[in-house]
Amino acid sequence: MSTTKQFTAVVVGLGLVTLSACGTGDSGGEGSGDARTVTLVSHDSWVVSDGVIADFEKQSGYQVEVLKDGDAGQAVNKAILTKDNPQGDVLFGVDNTLLSRALDNGLFQPYQAKDAGQVEPEYRADQEQHRVTAVDTGDICVNYDKAYFSERRLDPPKSLADLVKPAYKNLLVTENAATSSPGLGFLLGTAAKYGDDGWPEYWEKLKANGVKVVDGWEQAYNEEFSGSAGGKKAGGDRPLVVSYASSPPAEVVFADPRPKTAPTGVATGTCFRQVEYAGLLSNARNPQGGKALLDFLVSKRFQEDMPLNMFVYPVREDARVPAEFAQYGPQAADPETLDPAKIAENRDEWVKSWTSLVLR
Repeated sequence: MSTTKQFTAVVVGLGLVTLSACGTGDSGGEGSGDARTVTLVSHDSWVVSDGVIADFEKQSGYQVEVLKDGDAGQAVNKAILTKDNPQGDVLFGVDNTLLSRALDNGLFQPYQAKDAGQVEPEYRADQEQHRVTAVDTGDICVNYDKAYFSERRLDPPKSLADLVKPAYKNLLVTENAATSSPGLGFLLGTAAKYGDDGWPEYWEKLKANGVKVVDGWEQAYNEEFSGSAGGKKAGGDRPLVVSYASSPPAEVVFADPRPKTAPTGVATGTCFRQVEYAGLLSNARNPQGGKALLDFLVSKRFQEDMPLNMFVYPVREDARVPAEFAQYGPQAADPETLDPAKIAENRDEWVKSWTSLVLR
């Protein structure tokens, strides 16, 4: 998902990253500058175990390069601007909040991944043309700093309605809905909850209650949020942040020593269900390599490798989720959702109205 979900300790900086160099075959698409190389364009959260990617390279004959292009929203926008001469062959990380924008701009060419039939039906999209393949899912939710609320004997918020109460004034930081995937997801969650007419009034109350807006997830979670490892080091003073239901297990897994319980919690009544997709870019230089890479993203091995690397849930029906991930990062039982057609019809106008209402 998005996720923009990886933590400072393991985030790789922007730039072209060669994961390994064991691709030795010369299969590849026509027009590729190097038929043995396939390039994945992604948001910053792409992480895969070395052994898993090495096995793919050995079996396929392709060497994988990864271009990390910032937050999911930034990556999609840049891919649209460069679609006639794309930076790579496959784009990973376009989610259900941005999918219609990508499809309407002709970003992808059709390809049905080898194991696409193993994807749970609720996560499949574009079934007539197969321009995208679902890869992972997760929930965008408000996270809270357990220590902050415990020390003040204050119950953490449980719902969207709680966030506008005086008890939580000046405590929440969220991402810009115009520039950030989780920020947009949070906006869509409020639209799903309160409807076309009700969400602006809700955001007026949230603004009056001191919500802080920053550009992207990295800044919100690793700098502003007091409950994250990064936020503690940076002096973050906001005990509520828009992040993911899978953020608490990341705080456990990357801690040394590991705590018995996660230092952060999730306000389960604030969640919006996110699905991330990958697609073969139009005008890709190595379409055959891109197709092999898409097959890999839906493979059982990759799907089972994701939870403890990118902190998202697999979409493949037979993929197993590690116990420690499920323990600390369970999916929301009843997240807000919106039909993709509804998002496509209203997203741009909602973001425009949100920007006018909240940032000006």
